[in-house]
Amino acid sequence: MRTLIPMTTIGILFFIFGFVTWLNGALIPFLQIISDLSEFQALLVAFCFYIAYVVMALPMSWILDHTGYKNGMVLGLALVGVGLFLFVPAAKTHYFSIFLFAQFVVGSGLTLLQTASNPYIVRIGPHESAAARIAIMGILNKLAGVFAPLFFTWLVLADFPNVSAASIAELSASERAAQVSAMAANIIPPYVGMGIAMFVLALGLFGIKLPHIREEAPSGADVHTSVLRYPQLVLGAMALFFYVGVEVIAGDTIGMYGSRLGLANYSSLTSYVMAAMVIGYVLGLLLIPRLLSQQQALTASAALGLLFSGALLMSSDTSTAIASLLWGWSSVPVVPNSVALLALLGLANAMVWPAIWPLALADLGKFTARGSAILIMGIAGGAVLPLVYGGLADAFSAKHAYLLLPVGYAVIGWYGLVGHKKRSW
Repeated sequence: MRTLIPMTTIGILFFIFGFVTWLNGALIPFLQIISDLSEFQALLVAFCFYIAYVVMALPMSWILDHTGYKNGMVLGLALVGVGLFLFVPAAKTHYFSIFLFAQFVVGSGLTLLQTASNPYIVRIGPHESAAARIAIMGILNKLAGVFAPLFFTWLVLADFPNVSAASIAELSASERAAQVSAMAANIIPPYVGMGIAMFVLALGLFGIKLPHIREEAPSGADVHTSVLRYPQLVLGAMALFFYVGVEVIAGDTIGMYGSRLGLANYSSLTSYVMAAMVIGYVLGLLLIPRLLSQQQALTASAALGLLFSGALLMSSDTSTAIASLLWGWSSVPVVPNSVALLALLGLANAMVWPAIWPLALADLGKFTARGSAILIMGIAGGAVLPLVYGGLADAFSAKHAYLLLPVGYAVIGWYGLVGHKKRSW
């Protein structure tokens, strides 16, 4: 009972993280269409969202030093609300730069929320089960990721069921202009509603009493004077950089890839990735720490990522054999093998974040809050690697650009096998 209210409260916040974050999977191909963007330009949406984690992580940790975890979460919710309201002038003017600024503000709010909530959920119970607690949060986060693209498709694209990059390219200039204006106007009501919801939740959170988490100095002789003297933390941030990069590439490019192939359900394809991640989180919750340690879960995830990304590079864009085998019996639309393998990367990605956090924060003591900020900065991978992907896709092809994925999973695997054990440089 002592942890029920904190877990429930943080669970709601993790649902919000997922919903706002994985709206990008539908938003990016949508903006690519209405703003006539290349792959690289469209992925600036992800860049501005995730680069906020780098620019704002340390300032947000300083805010937490003065406000504490709970009040920091309240401020983070309010900042996300401000960013969501900025989508109104962006949609009215069609200025891509305002969309990008709105994404940066939303990302800044989520930076504060994540910097506060992740160490809180690690410290609220025993260290050995920290990955399981984060897995519970991850299930809520990725369930929100399943619903967010469907929500976007329902509210924004319901009047445009057959619009894709392939179909809109066939319209005349006047027809395209009319279509773009109508699509842009549809984005305003849901974003205003979400902005209002953020402020209501901020007020609600302000009135909830949460336990205070006090970080103590580490025990033993090996006590460092700087957070950067802890290799497990710095290398963990590096692993998170590559992890968030490959996760965002899978979740945010699958819609563009499907749109290029002319798939009618391109805006909801991120839901496939998120559904696979939910399955992975449930498996992690069942297996950790009963049958798998946090380190074993991390290395197994990296191995799956190498397997699926390698198969993706050799897969077909026309055959639907994989999807037909896995879910063809259901009412879920089947997709080409390449898209199905992108979706399956969600299964490989699920337990990476929950496993890295406790391994990287181990033995940090009073440096935990600052260490959390360093790890949050690793989310920069979600800004940098998708842009690299976009540049490679424009220069070569979208499929060849997915060569980035095995590189990322190799780094994650090394941290799981070697990097997390280091306690000195």
